[in-house]
Amino acid sequence: MVVWLRSCLAVAATCLLTSCSGRQSAFNAQAAQSEEIKRILLIFIAVSTVVWAAVMLALLLGLIQRKRPRDQPLDPHDVFERRAGSAILVAGIATTITVLALSVVSYGAQRTVFANDPAAVTVKVIGHQWWWEVQYQADSPHLSFTTANEIRVPVGQPVTAELESADVIHSFWVPSLTGKMDLVTGQQNTVQFTAKSPGVYRGQCAEFCGAQHAHMAFTVTALPPDEYRRWRDHQNQSAPSPSDPLSIRGEQLFRGRGCGLCHTIRGTLAGGQLGPDLTHIASRETIAAGTLPRNSGNLAAWIADPQHIKPGNLMPKMSLRSDELIAILHYLEQLQ
Repeated sequence: MVVWLRSCLAVAATCLLTSCSGRQSAFNAQAAQSEEIKRILLIFIAVSTVVWAAVMLALLLGLIQRKRPRDQPLDPHDVFERRAGSAILVAGIATTITVLALSVVSYGAQRTVFANDPAAVTVKVIGHQWWWEVQYQADSPHLSFTTANEIRVPVGQPVTAELESADVIHSFWVPSLTGKMDLVTGQQNTVQFTAKSPGVYRGQCAEFCGAQHAHMAFTVTALPPDEYRRWRDHQNQSAPSPSDPLSIRGEQLFRGRGCGLCHTIRGTLAGGQLGPDLTHIASRETIAAGTLPRNSGNLAAWIADPQHIKPGNLMPKMSLRSDELIAILHYLEQLQ
């Protein structure tokens, strides 16, 4: 009884999991590529279900229709042999047809999943332990800029993501928009998707890349084209100059304490390339690659002791007095 109960609960839990939806679900398809992946997934599930049911039915019939033991069990039984041979032949043919049909369906879907249409937006995504560098590529320099951990794209326009790794293998995965694609050191892979409706879709590194692998997330925000252009134009601007005494002191401390050796703030002397670009950090929704919502408390905690929040990351603990921490925090919160 206990075994049957556990089995029933396991099946029920599986059904609940397959019905999950949301901003990180392969069943919440919001792009042509993810819709094709979902279609293939449902076809494979349906075929697998039919095959499983047929095998279980054959097993059940075999258990029910038991033969009486014969006096000479080694003697050939012509009728049984013919039936068994026919059943094996039919099963072999059905298996071959099923495998070939699924292969054809899978290969046919690759035209959509691995589309290579002229891209309206091209972003280079570089995986680091454990955050994402996002470089918006454009022919004109004034349209090129760098951000981190949050990608914004226009609705209805093809987006190409050029994927590279700065250290170990990572994997770019936004279930609602596209399939997985690895980021391999010394190699550039590409993936393309076209968001069909506005929304915020969560992505995740899908390849174990170290201690903080689970805290290496990102978001893709699909915006109407006009809104995307306004966002892009704003991101191209340099950081605003500090205007009040506390912000001015915060900017001086940011450079004086060595933060500018790792981080870039465009329009200032801070030009470090090791950490995320902070030019417009106050316009982001999260910090630490999706680990925490961006607000004053979380940002202050991260500046004061990033190792407590995300052990093993490359940002060291800063020995700051409370007034210094407040000044740096105030300065960063002005970087809209």
